[in-house]
Amino acid sequence: MAEWTVFVVCAVAAVAAGAAVFRVDSMARATFALLASFVFTAVPVLLLDLAYLGVLIVLMMTMEMVVMAVFMIMFMMNPAGLMPMTMVHNTKGALAISIAVFCVLAAGALLVPWPRESAPPPADPTLQLGEAIMGDDMLVMMVAGLVLFATMVSGVVLATGRGRYDRYGDDLRGRPDDPIRGGVGR
Repeated sequence: MAEWTVFVVCAVAAVAAGAAVFRVDSMARATFALLASFVFTAVPVLLLDLAYLGVLIVLMMTMEMVVMAVFMIMFMMNPAGLMPMTMVHNTKGALAISIAVFCVLAAGALLVPWPRESAPPPADPTLQLGEAIMGDDMLVMMVAGLVLFATMVSGVVLATGRGRYDRYGDDLRGRPDDPIRGGVGR
């Protein structure tokens, strides 16, 4: 009963946070609403005893949203994506498509004859899922993940035209926090 309650609460919260993505008026708030939706979606995966997959969802989505927030702060015209802006375009068309897709998916879920499984569940569902998804390509995917991480770090480093201490130009004399080169110090 407790698992069912947690599932229902997380399902409602995930849908509400997903709807908030389109209702809030800034990119930063939409990013954090999307992160909340992903976290609430990961909890039912954890309830299915798929601990690795649930934690992976939380970690991946958290890192993805943090990277998106960092890029918003660095590159957006408005400060940190907090300026009001509309997040939805073509609202009537989007609503019609959303309702149609929901009806098709709901009809598929309700009308498809789901198979009855008589076999007991596997001892380690995470291992079985990992082998089903990755198979022999696990090493390739791990290397690809490291390459993607290195690409993100390199992109951030190359995107900054100046270093951490280059606020006052190349001449470091006169920096207010440098007592050695003529500044006041703290």
